[in-house]
Amino acid sequence: MSDINEIVAKLKQGETMLYPTDTILGLGCDAKNEAAIEKIYQIKNRPSSKSLIILVDSPKMLQDIVEVPELAWDLMDLNETPLTIIYDAPKGLPKSLVADDNTIAIRLTDDLFCKKIIGKLGGPLVSTSANLSGEISPKIFSEMNPAVIERVDFVVDEAKTFRPQFTASTIIKLGLDNEVKVIRD
Repeated sequence: MSDINEIVAKLKQGETMLYPTDTILGLGCDAKNEAAIEKIYQIKNRPSSKSLIILVDSPKMLQDIVEVPELAWDLMDLNETPLTIIYDAPKGLPKSLVADDNTIAIRLTDDLFCKKIIGKLGGPLVSTSANLSGEISPKIFSEMNPAVIERVDFVVDEAKTFRPQFTASTIIKLGLDNEVKVIRD
């Protein structure tokens, strides 16, 4: 399936997908659907104490969810590869997406396919690596663990031919006090 309207309709019904992201193959769902988020945790065999990343398609959507420190804009502008930033005090998201320390990891995606999905969905998209918890993330579809493919509700056609431009994103934690901590380089 590659029709954006069909993908979004399934996401709005609480389905999960395997899809190409701006970094690697990802598992995704509507970031405002608690039941779908729970399915992602089950697919990955991941403890819910390990929070997930979400993708947004615009600065406005990012600002609707978190207070964005000025330094975050500079870091996003300067970074040449996808950058995920962990922000404090998100609003309007299900508790299952928010870490115990009241933070959320968000990436403002440049990927056109992801932007189309997010735009039609009208809200953020969960984005987590398409692997079982603890396993290496697959770079291409043929490296996928069959158990993940069986558990996900649908596979986006583009995932089958996807070749990543980047490895997983850099993750930094940025506090409202502008303290920067690199989580994954």
